[in-house]
Amino acid sequence: MSKSETVTIEILKDETLSKNWYHLRNITFRYTDAEGRAKVLKRETYDRGNGATILLYDPRRDVVVLVRQFRVPTYVNGGTGWMLETPAGLLDGDAPEDAIRREAMEETGYHVGAVRSLFKAYMSPGAVTEIVHCFAAVIDIEDRVEEGGGLASEDEDIEVVELGLDDAMAMIASGEICDGKTIMLLQWAVMNRDSLKAGASVAP
Repeated sequence: MSKSETVTIEILKDETLSKNWYHLRNITFRYTDAEGRAKVLKRETYDRGNGATILLYDPRRDVVVLVRQFRVPTYVNGGTGWMLETPAGLLDGDAPEDAIRREAMEETGYHVGAVRSLFKAYMSPGAVTEIVHCFAAVIDIEDRVEEGGGLASEDEDIEVVELGLDDAMAMIASGEICDGKTIMLLQWAVMNRDSLKAGASVAP
């Protein structure tokens, strides 16, 4: 029997610390370990809802479509604030597949047809509740039907960036791409590049 099957958790208090943009909570819980020892612990959790992200890959040009935008948390942590990322956004009540098609169009201007669900991941489980649903889609230059750039109503100022897949991988090594979800999806693309080029499909 694993430790996770013998440990018990009891939520004692769930306090809202802030509900400005998202929901910051202070959770008090009783943790009883495998030996029966109980501790009362407190942890803060940040609840911003679940999200989705997508790798847009053009197999004919061997190009991925990324977006560059300003991220305040990375700026105050010593970075430039400008991040190269796969298109992404919150679900906002939609199914993950519908949400990521919407976000891809808003951010990049690409109309996305068939998508392949790859995996879902917690990006920072020590503090953030968000699950990110990760997708991939094959696109063609003709699928770009709008300019993209995000929504002005949401104060988005997004630059669409097209990179060769090898160039994008080199930017991981150089530190120019340092976003977790983007690194995972680019690595998936490299591992599956031959089959994507052969079939121009993301079907399982």
